[in-house]
Amino acid sequence: MDRDRAIGVFDSGVGGLSILRALRVELPGEDFAYFSDAGHAPYGERSEEFVTSRSLAIALDLLERHRIKALVVACNTATAAAVHLLRAQHVELPVIGVEPALKPAAALTHTGHVAVLATRGTLSSAKFDALLTSLRGQAEFTLVPCDGLAAAIEADDTARIRELCRRYTAGACRFGNGAGEVDTVVLGCTHYPFAAQVFGELLGPQIQLVETGAPVARQTRRLLQERGLLNPNGSGRVHWHTSGSPEALHAAAARWLGLAADGGALRPTPAATGPARCAEAPSP
Repeated sequence: MDRDRAIGVFDSGVGGLSILRALRVELPGEDFAYFSDAGHAPYGERSEEFVTSRSLAIALDLLERHRIKALVVACNTATAAAVHLLRAQHVELPVIGVEPALKPAAALTHTGHVAVLATRGTLSSAKFDALLTSLRGQAEFTLVPCDGLAAAIEADDTARIRELCRRYTAGACRFGNGAGEVDTVVLGCTHYPFAAQVFGELLGPQIQLVETGAPVARQTRRLLQERGLLNPNGSGRVHWHTSGSPEALHAAAARWLGLAADGGALRPTPAATGPARCAEAPSP
């Protein structure tokens, strides 16, 4: 396989940009092809069958369009629903999934109490249940389904984001550094790091916020290195694709990653079911 090929990354929307951000720090010479399935977001409130279908279709589109050398499933819900099928269907392709950072949180907590903020789809999945079971006795985990938060972040609705962050932290548990209090919070959806500032303001600096971007980026590097696929001297280009609004994706990339989309051409993309459009632009 050609090491100059792009790494594919996809999410139900712009949340996967938090993973792409970490990947670009860890692998600055690599090219990426990012697919935002915003036309079908949020995955966390969709059926497992729907998420699986979209995941398989998007992976195929990225393979056909870019001949990608690796695939990062930058969505907890899609990982839980489809990562095993993606690996089975594309055995030649390194497939990296994400999961809520329960293990790092269990290692970080001083009080032994951790809150996990995630979508309902992630928290109800068999994969998450297996992860939780594997950590039994290492910490006490309070699970908080955050309905609507990913959608609010997707829409960049700051008032709604703050309202939902307040709602889901106010009654969830007692936060603090005392006995029986939660001192560590897992941001268990790739969208949620973009609300980290709001969570920090609501919870205070003594509460640790844990996300998954850096571990995923390190795992991607390791798998590429094992297969001789690292490309340290590439252009760092990002190809943008979306089933939603290209303008919204470009705005999110500029807002959260500092990537410009100037000169990008909008054109139809045949990715999977439903209407889809894409845009492609060089990163600076």
